[in-house]
Amino acid sequence: MSRRRFKPATASSHWPATGAVFAFPIAFILLPLAAFLAYSFFWTEQGVMSYALTLRNYARFFTDPVFLPVLRQTCVLCLEVAFLTVLAGYPVAYFLASLRGRIRYILLMLMLVPLLMSYVIKIYAIRSILGGHGALNRALLWLGLIDEPLTVFVFNLNAVLLTLTVLLIPFAVLPIFLSLERIPRSLMDASADLGASATQTFMRVILPLSLPGTITALTFVFVLAIGDFLTPQMVGGQSGFTFGRIIYSQFGTAFNWPFGAALSVILAVVVIAAIALGTIFGRDRSALK
Repeated sequence: MSRRRFKPATASSHWPATGAVFAFPIAFILLPLAAFLAYSFFWTEQGVMSYALTLRNYARFFTDPVFLPVLRQTCVLCLEVAFLTVLAGYPVAYFLASLRGRIRYILLMLMLVPLLMSYVIKIYAIRSILGGHGALNRALLWLGLIDEPLTVFVFNLNAVLLTLTVLLIPFAVLPIFLSLERIPRSLMDASADLGASATQTFMRVILPLSLPGTITALTFVFVLAIGDFLTPQMVGGQSGFTFGRIIYSQFGTAFNWPFGAALSVILAVVVIAAIALGTIFGRDRSALK
């Protein structure tokens, strides 16, 4: 019986598979980004689109006294959201990582169930709690701690901060949990054998080794928060204006697509810078392992 000889795959035979793999991100990620970049160099005047290349949209961003402060305020807000989600999510991730067996993954899945719910429904639920006649104000009135409903937690930046923090906590818990789960149990046992207390083990072993996951969580939440325009639209009110709402208004209200594209490009640069910084600090910290 003759045996078939299989020829080794050549480099040219891999081109169709490689092209198919990269076709999707090129078509749905790179091309839209390129289109936004091209649009940002056009301009609109009195509703008429001009395709003459210009930098007037970027000049308007840096010279107008409104846009740059709003971007700065939005970055500060999203940094606060990122740190609050990590502060709230780290104990949850630590508790889940300390469990043994399947129960840790069952509880992790239950924690991720809210991600399957509609984003709008979750925002309405949070607004019903923080609103003037919401559950929080009713509880405070019933306890006698306040005489009239508080408005500090609704239709302002405080409401945006709290809402984004609650919505994005699962996105902070998951990378921290994965980082904690990879820490060998033998390191903690060795620390205890050397006489270290539980606090010393946490501060000198667990926390340094979990910093890559923590930095990833900070970066992930920051990127998700800075690109969100729906939450500020629904709970921010007039005083809770963010950069995402400005971009949304340029496309949906002002119909100034070139300027909206320029603002989108600027936001993309901020996001890329945040991801680059997170990658650099995460890589440096991972060297401690």
